[in-house]
Amino acid sequence: MGKNILVIGLGLIGGSIALAIKKEHPHATIYGFDSHTESSLLAKTLQVIDEVVFKLEDVVHTCDYIFISVPVKQTIDIIQELSLYELKEDVIVSDVGSTKQEIVHTANSILGEIGVTFIGGHPMAGSHKSGVVAAKEHLFENAFYIFTPHNESPSSKLGVEQLKTLLKGTKANFVSMTPEEHDRVAGVISHFPHIVAASLVHQALKYDQKNELVRPLAAGGFRDITRIASSNPSMWRDILLHNRNVLLDLFENWIDEMEQIRNFVASGNGDDIYNYFMDAKNFRDGLPTRTKGAIPSFYDLYVDIPDYPGVVSEITGLLAQERISITNIRIIETREEIYGALRISFQSDEDRAKAKLCIESKTNYETFNG
Repeated sequence: MGKNILVIGLGLIGGSIALAIKKEHPHATIYGFDSHTESSLLAKTLQVIDEVVFKLEDVVHTCDYIFISVPVKQTIDIIQELSLYELKEDVIVSDVGSTKQEIVHTANSILGEIGVTFIGGHPMAGSHKSGVVAAKEHLFENAFYIFTPHNESPSSKLGVEQLKTLLKGTKANFVSMTPEEHDRVAGVISHFPHIVAASLVHQALKYDQKNELVRPLAAGGFRDITRIASSNPSMWRDILLHNRNVLLDLFENWIDEMEQIRNFVASGNGDDIYNYFMDAKNFRDGLPTRTKGAIPSFYDLYVDIPDYPGVVSEITGLLAQERISITNIRIIETREEIYGALRISFQSDEDRAKAKLCIESKTNYETFNG
């Protein structure tokens, strides 16, 4: 495939899309543009892209595919800018935004007017690292890559099929749905959970001002279950504003949910409380474990270790010998001369399994999955 592909926004997602396309279509030419020129130059140095673009108008007229990989709010601006230039007659434009209704509507009303096919897109994968240096060709493997065409017209259907062919190297699971369906589902499984996590942290913050033990006691499990509250505030501001109507409905549902469990507690109804948690456990235990969802998974391995000098470097040294990469490492619940836990985070379940085997076969330390 000797096509010209332009990726606008050379962060984790844009860079990974470029790498996945290049892997499957080595004869394609990948152009890269980023508002931060240093990111573009770095992407070229890392061979994520083939050519750096300094001005969009210099190359858009030659491109067969254009991917907009910037925050939701900026995506609207890029769509408006693209409409000012002469684009290839059969070009396909797509994005990677976490909300779809406003983006697809805007693109259809602006780009559709000049005959350009726009297919909304959302690869549901990510990483705890950011920037083009973290880009990987296999980032989307086994993840859901959602397409949200404006309608069921022949051009939209053809556009989706062409994108599937172009993005075959991602090894993602492609799904098509309406922009409205996407925003509802994403609101339930991604957007609203981030709100809940942030609200739990705010509650702890208020108690922290009254009791100095809150912060140290929150360092373990509480810190883990609220990890997503550390996500980019600017990104989540834009997502919440763009998916406002869906989230307002979900707020009402959540209030009803909290009122229900509150009534169970107030009435002292043990059976209802038990069933409430059992229903949640059964549904949660039945969720897929081998596919990626809307929120990046955490592949953690806990290692019981004694508190003595050199133990951390011993573990990381063993993993380095096996060329197993880690994304994060932290010592928790350790006090002098007793066993604590070393939590190591990995990029994939496969890396975690390799690390578990490595550590258990070469040391006497016990490990368990987080």
